[in-house]
Amino acid sequence: CGRCHECHRRGTQGNSLTPSVDLALLALDAPNAAIALLGAVVTTEFEGQHVSIVLCEVEAYLGAGDPASHAYRSRTARNEPMFQRSGTVYVYRSYGVHWCMNFVTGARDDPQAVLLRGGVVSHGLNTVIARRGRRINLTDGPGKLAQALAVTGSVTGSHLESGPVSISSLPSQRVSYTTTPRIGVGSATAELLRFVSLDRP
Repeated sequence: CGRCHECHRRGTQGNSLTPSVDLALLALDAPNAAIALLGAVVTTEFEGQHVSIVLCEVEAYLGAGDPASHAYRSRTARNEPMFQRSGTVYVYRSYGVHWCMNFVTGARDDPQAVLLRGGVVSHGLNTVIARRGRRINLTDGPGKLAQALAVTGSVTGSHLESGPVSISSLPSQRVSYTTTPRIGVGSATAELLRFVSLDRP
């Protein structure tokens, strides 16, 4: 995103953390919420460790009418968080290996969500390196991003207003981005619902 180079440079020094912001953007439908989330800073706190990541890549899932969505066929115990109010966190395990985190958007009972696919560490770089066990390619994928933030299935159903995951800041203006089809989906493969910030590091 437009801020990614700056945040990447500052990552080793750490930034002061700010309170959660107005979450009205998540009341939008998933594509518009996804665009608004580019450049947003997502922060977690687990066991006293703060980590923040600037979002640079997201995907929109359109709910019951989207064959690539987990909510496409039915409402289940697994996807129940998707049917809750906007700002609810939905976490699932991909292929039984990687946790992936989504933010629920839109209206209650209309199960839209934004998958957080990638970003740049802006606070807690050393913590992320320890969690990931490496110094490169730290958050360039949804599973890597979730691991960097220490997100697991234990936070699914929590809310950004009060849970361990928050949006700590938003960009001052909408960032430039490009769109592509979503990655790794078996249905609705032509839909341009992956949003990637330009000028990424």
